[in-house]
Amino acid sequence: MSRARSTTHEAEGAAPAMVRIVEVWKRRGHNLVLKGINFSARRGEVVCLLGPSGAGKSTLLRCINALEENDSGIVYVDGVMIGCRERAGRLYRLSERQLCRQRADIGMVFQNFNLFPHLTVLQNIIDAPLRVKREPRSVVVERARDLLARVGLADRGDNYPRHLSGGQQQRVAIARALAMQPKVMLFDEPTSALDPLLVAEVLETMKQLAASGMTMIVVTHELSFAREVADTVAVMTDGQIIESGPAERVLSEPSDPRARAFLGRTLPSG
Repeated sequence: MSRARSTTHEAEGAAPAMVRIVEVWKRRGHNLVLKGINFSARRGEVVCLLGPSGAGKSTLLRCINALEENDSGIVYVDGVMIGCRERAGRLYRLSERQLCRQRADIGMVFQNFNLFPHLTVLQNIIDAPLRVKREPRSVVVERARDLLARVGLADRGDNYPRHLSGGQQQRVAIARALAMQPKVMLFDEPTSALDPLLVAEVLETMKQLAASGMTMIVVTHELSFAREVADTVAVMTDGQIIESGPAERVLSEPSDPRARAFLGRTLPSG
């Protein structure tokens, strides 16, 4: 699948960047978490971020949607500066209300499902479009029901999260993010909290989303998913991207010795 998607990009020429990260640095205490990250994801591209725990992958995702404030550098989504604005040659942090409006364009799915336990599945999905975007309830409910059908949970709208399996809850979380009609979807190890038997159903939902043309940046340890779905793979370690490029090349013949060592430990032999 990754080969076919990449071929499409080549045929169309260089697609515009949906996400562009320019020299992003992030310090947490005395620890440099991100060290001058430069990276971009084209419109409709699937990027998988790989690397050991503590490499900075999740922090990078959280900087993309301004859940964390980077110390320097700029993140753009669809050409819009995220988390700050420029005035008189200086950058200023946006207000929380302005940040919420920007985040409406950036869907994010976390390791833990973060569903509201006191709301039904349908109520979880329609909550943000009603509150943040103030869309008509009838429109939002119809979209939510369509999304539930899309993730294979059409009959679960009236259930509460506690009545669902972990895999089902994560699919609801994906539907909830899609209900905001985002321009890009960020996934932070979306299967890491699941029983192995439930991983496949979530990955299948993500594969279908990728096939629909959604721009996706995925932090994952599921190497088979990266090999099958990703257009681009980037390997991070110690706050830096040490290798990036077409998925097939990076996963099969990484040039950086640190990437080779990591992938050699992670990928099955043969």
